[in-house]
Amino acid sequence: MAKSKIRVRYAPSPTGHLHIGNARTALFNYLFARHNKGKFILRIEDTDLKRNVADGEKSQMDNLAWLGIDWDEGPDKGGDFGPYRQSERKSIYDPLIQQLVDEGKAYESYMTEDELTAQRDAQKARKEMPHYVYEFAGMSEDEKQAKIAAAKAAGITPVIRFHVPEGQTYAWDDMVKGHVSFESKTVGGDFVIKKRDGMPTYNFAVVVDDHMMQISHVFRGDDHVANTPKQLMIYEAFGWNPPKFGHMSLIINTETGKKLSKRDETVLQFIEQYRELGYLPEAMLNFIILLGWSPVGENELFTKREFIKMYDEKRLSKSPASFDGKKLEWVNNQYIKKSDENEVFAMSIRQLIKAGRLPKRPTQAQIEWTRTLVSLYKNQMSYTGQIVELADLFFNGPAEINDEAKAELAVETAPTVLKEFRKRIEDVDVFEATEIQKTIKSIQKDTKIKGRQLYMPIRIAVSHEMHGPELPETIELLGRETTMKHLDAMIAELAK
Repeated sequence: MAKSKIRVRYAPSPTGHLHIGNARTALFNYLFARHNKGKFILRIEDTDLKRNVADGEKSQMDNLAWLGIDWDEGPDKGGDFGPYRQSERKSIYDPLIQQLVDEGKAYESYMTEDELTAQRDAQKARKEMPHYVYEFAGMSEDEKQAKIAAAKAAGITPVIRFHVPEGQTYAWDDMVKGHVSFESKTVGGDFVIKKRDGMPTYNFAVVVDDHMMQISHVFRGDDHVANTPKQLMIYEAFGWNPPKFGHMSLIINTETGKKLSKRDETVLQFIEQYRELGYLPEAMLNFIILLGWSPVGENELFTKREFIKMYDEKRLSKSPASFDGKKLEWVNNQYIKKSDENEVFAMSIRQLIKAGRLPKRPTQAQIEWTRTLVSLYKNQMSYTGQIVELADLFFNGPAEINDEAKAELAVETAPTVLKEFRKRIEDVDVFEATEIQKTIKSIQKDTKIKGRQLYMPIRIAVSHEMHGPELPETIELLGRETTMKHLDAMIAELAK
């Protein structure tokens, strides 16, 4: 197939926010299109009217755009193959459904939900896989028409079911899984293609849309494999050629080894949650691409442009992809370290305002103070939301000292260091990091106390922590008054 003919799509349902798994589906289709100079289409599959949520479509678009994914055609951009919302395509679906009915390939089904539930329950009791049993089996034409007439008289609205061909094998060469085949008897019987509310089902609408929109390749999650034979039946019924399918491996939770489920509350799973925590879009894109796809070589960090250039669908993994939150934090930390200071500052100050550490409209002095604060912790942050906890010392005062820190203060020279630092820091004319460092060095020169025994008592006294950013910069940000207050309290404590 010529590269100019490559057309792929991402087709979310507006039933919620953008999930990690759906973001991966969008990314792999996007990379395939951009690598091959093809088209990437956004289509909204909103036929499940009961499950659609307000702003669901907007959330999908906003978060895709935030990740850096752009599309060539879609509900917001238009295109030659619209409309791009399924709810606006009913006039396209209805005649095609009627065509299948007229050709005897589909029919009206009047079984009620209660009858279907009873049928499934009985099958489960017999240890059978639940499946639809043809409701008119064994009836003459007159009996069939009498049953339909009775159902209509009772006011039952029918669904339209597709006649599953008997004794057929449906197979395809999957771009990820290799050769896959299903027997027609394994799909659960005749399936619904038009619901009681008049809307088409997913398995029907997706076939019509992919055909009408000239979709050439379909990359989607492994959970769609069982849908594919049903869709191939629809293609066959109309005499249409199906696209090439590629079903990507499941994503599993590294800690549990189980499939990443939206009900698994131990893992944040929606792009919006990571945005709110202060993750960078470039890092999220990088991490998600590596869930089930591997580049050549050992390097794991690439720009979007680099990913597009080297993308090869043959490197999609058949094995489950492991969602490792710690790995994501590491990836994001690498990006934060390399990011522009102003970008990280802007994200961090918003986190501090949201947490109530700063007023909604900070003063210029507060902004500049915060800029220095953020620069102190920039290399430590896995995401900018961590600034709230990392910098807690500067807003809520020092935490309790732990036993390890107490042991550091128990050394014989600790009181001497603290008293000397307290005395000299009071006389520093300009209370800033360079002068503070000179003061610490002067204590080393005069007392011969150096290394850990010099720096650790000061750090613990002013912050109650053994680890943190550069000590002189930390003290500068605390300010002379607070620093001396902390020193006085610690000197008094050691004198007891």
